[in-house]
Amino acid sequence: MPSRTFISQEENSMPGFKAAKDRLTLLLGSNVEGDLKLKPLLVYRSENPRALKNYVQSTLPVIWKANPKAWVTSILFEEWFTKHFIPEVKQYCSNNNLAYKALLILDNAPGHPVRIADIDPQIKVVFLPPNTTSLLQPMDQGVIASFKAYYLRRTFSQAVKANENDGMELRDFWKSYNILQCVKNIATSWDEVTPNNLKGGWKKLCPFFFEPSESSTSTDQPNVDEITTDIVHLANRSAIFGGVNDDDCVSHDEMKIWTCLWRFTKNFQTLN
Repeated sequence: MPSRTFISQEENSMPGFKAAKDRLTLLLGSNVEGDLKLKPLLVYRSENPRALKNYVQSTLPVIWKANPKAWVTSILFEEWFTKHFIPEVKQYCSNNNLAYKALLILDNAPGHPVRIADIDPQIKVVFLPPNTTSLLQPMDQGVIASFKAYYLRRTFSQAVKANENDGMELRDFWKSYNILQCVKNIATSWDEVTPNNLKGGWKKLCPFFFEPSESSTSTDQPNVDEITTDIVHLANRSAIFGGVNDDDCVSHDEMKIWTCLWRFTKNFQTLN
């Protein structure tokens, strides 16, 4: 919950596990066309949390991984690259009659090992310069903001519904909110990110990737301000939140997100 809600303030003095302090790392990726969104990679602190007791992890809408700090380590990332990214790219190329060649663009993050560039000669890996990621990373051009807004709106709506239908207080809702519900909300929120939204980030940075007829329009990116307004109205509809404003929603950082994107094109003849 945003920092100004009652539940967040109460957790500063409440004993025991603090749901609002729980964290995970999420990796999102898509191609430039926006017609292939990778299954999100999620790293949590526990390998087998109680909420997933009756679930087969491979059936989850995310790739489930774990370590005590919920970080994407270089080992986890290399495993994701070889066992998930490469197969998904191959399948995409096959389904679309494209040569198996791709350019993978990554954050310059500690968990992204340089050695992955040598794993597959058909995939060229490029690391963005340090300290410029927010300026150059296409996912930072509205995609992450949209995803977070969708996620927060969905979580708020569930809390309000629980309060209105069952009389559940926010502290009780938040106490019952577990990693399984989080995973489901992540999947639904990622589904809400549209191909035009994904294209929009690339059009700002690399307009030469697109035909003139595909020039960026105001509809490429969802209006995050409008989504934020929805969240504020939703939250303030119920006294359980104790007051939420635009700043709370914008600064909300429930997930640390590492991102990757790649480019496919029929005319991309070489990787050099």
